[in-house]
Amino acid sequence: MTSLLTVLTLLAVLSGGFCQSRVYRSVLSVNNGGPWGDWHNADMCPENYYAIGFSLRVEGGQGGGDDTALNGIRLYCSTDNRHGYIPTVESHNGFWGDWTSPQYCPTGVLTAFQLRVEPPIGSGDDTAANNIKFQCSSNRVLEGQGMGWGDYGGWSETCTNGGICGIRTKVEAWQGGHEGEDDTALNDVHFYCCDK
Repeated sequence: MTSLLTVLTLLAVLSGGFCQSRVYRSVLSVNNGGPWGDWHNADMCPENYYAIGFSLRVEGGQGGGDDTALNGIRLYCSTDNRHGYIPTVESHNGFWGDWTSPQYCPTGVLTAFQLRVEPPIGSGDDTAANNIKFQCSSNRVLEGQGMGWGDYGGWSETCTNGGICGIRTKVEAWQGGHEGEDDTALNDVHFYCCDK
């Protein structure tokens, strides 16, 4: 019993407070994510909660400086009745930028996504992921307040019997701020589908 409690506590700490053992049906991904960075720990909505909205951490254009654009994604979780406590979950948030105002599905939950990514541009200023769109179960599409570089790829698969319940991000570590070093921050993201 003690070892099980230790494992569950460790999982909760690694996930930012929520237990990673929540059962999910599938993982949503897209095929146009950026090539840099490492995958970080997933963060899951509490049991019986699903993502109903999101906000983005975005660094605005730096002029002649090093642009990173999209740095982090935060999900807002709720139960079906949408009353009371609304926890947020996020994986790695990157290092730069400010959080945009939250956007919510008018009804329903987030069920699919599309990522706007600038492909590698060689010796120029790479930004990787720039913005995101989400599909709501009510058929509304929400577009983030990210940057405009790059293009949207195809839509992910759709959560068909529930909704998005967790997130895991691929973020490039800070490159040290030395002349010629190019930071990209968020490169790719996976979302988890949970059944209702």
